[in-house]
Amino acid sequence: MTRSDGLVGPVSLADTVAQLRAGERDLSSWVNDQCDRLNTVEPQVRAFVPEPDRRARLLKEAAALEARYPEPNSRPILYGALVGVKDIINVEGMPTRAGSALPAESFAGSEAAVVTRLRDAGALVLGKTITTEFAYFAPGATANPHDTAHTPGGSSSGSAAAVAAGEATIALGSQTVGSVIRPAAFCGVVGFKATYGRVPTDGVLYYSPSVDHVGLFTCNVGDMESAASIACDDWIGLSPIAAPVLAVPEGAYLNQADSDALIIFEQWLARLADLGLEIQRIPALNDIEDVASRHRALTTAEFTAVHGERFQQYGSLFRARSAMLYDAGARISAADAEEGRTGRATLRQELDALLDQHGIDAWVCPAAPGPAPSGLGSTGNPAMNLPWTHAGVPAITLPGATSVSGLPLGLQLAGRYGQDEHLLGVARTVADLLDSRR
Repeated sequence: MTRSDGLVGPVSLADTVAQLRAGERDLSSWVNDQCDRLNTVEPQVRAFVPEPDRRARLLKEAAALEARYPEPNSRPILYGALVGVKDIINVEGMPTRAGSALPAESFAGSEAAVVTRLRDAGALVLGKTITTEFAYFAPGATANPHDTAHTPGGSSSGSAAAVAAGEATIALGSQTVGSVIRPAAFCGVVGFKATYGRVPTDGVLYYSPSVDHVGLFTCNVGDMESAASIACDDWIGLSPIAAPVLAVPEGAYLNQADSDALIIFEQWLARLADLGLEIQRIPALNDIEDVASRHRALTTAEFTAVHGERFQQYGSLFRARSAMLYDAGARISAADAEEGRTGRATLRQELDALLDQHGIDAWVCPAAPGPAPSGLGSTGNPAMNLPWTHAGVPAITLPGATSVSGLPLGLQLAGRYGQDEHLLGVARTVADLLDSRR
């Protein structure tokens, strides 16, 4: 195994912003330090789309931010936070290329609302992060900071790696199947996708409008609370949840995980039970193959619809995997796609009913079938994330263990539709308990 010494070093958003807001840390010095960090790790991690004069741009933006908020007590919640933005999300003044060879003008549009929200809260955009082409499976150059011979996951590859490598304090991604939760697990950081539609998607290049979620990466749950409070619509804040009840979805879905990952998952559960949490085991998602089939039909058909004009003009520039997906979508009937849309609501109702019936706060399961696969040609299997994305319910990855090979493994929690704050409250408790035993 090829260890990548010095590449892993997540930076606390809360600690950094507190120092910057109070004037205990100079904003320009912070920016220079992070640009130096990029110079050190980017040759191996390759999380960001190259940008000429990044440092000069950021220092200019930092000076403008300081001038806007000269008094420490007036500085906003994310003052000076550095954000990586997945390169399917529009940022004013930065081209969007979606991990492709297509010209930037084919993706032109207004800045995404979620980016504007973060900027209005005092954040600075560190840069665009590398994505698989069109947020599908054709990977970019990003490597896993824990071991550069392994994938960081995808499609939000650069966003997860940027947080793990201590370059960005927040990163934005998107999820159509497992593109936030899985790379967060592979890179050992926190990844959160809110309830479908809770984070606005305008200014984001769609893969599948009926399914796509905007997601976030941070280094811990407390930082995620701060980021989510800005990114999500109508955030109401969290209430402490002292002893959440967790449910393991037993059956065909859970059996998709590797045996080694399941052994560590059971160790996680035993630790949480020892610390006083109630863990229930409930048969669920035994029709996972049907759910996955409906999800693939819906998303593939919508991918083709989204990229129709683009493919007609630039089809020769599509990478092979993306072109094959486009062709597959053209063969899916409208009825099959509509069955996928209907199935989303049905699955959501089934999952929420099980939680209500058993008095459960959240589902708990592995965030991926195992650790990050070796090589950069594949971003890994999103099977453990698919049903929660299909149902549109909130989900979060917590880092907390390593595989027998020494790579990170993530614990996934999924909650009720629309109850994102409750899920993050559960995640805070679970993360604190796991940390207490490290």
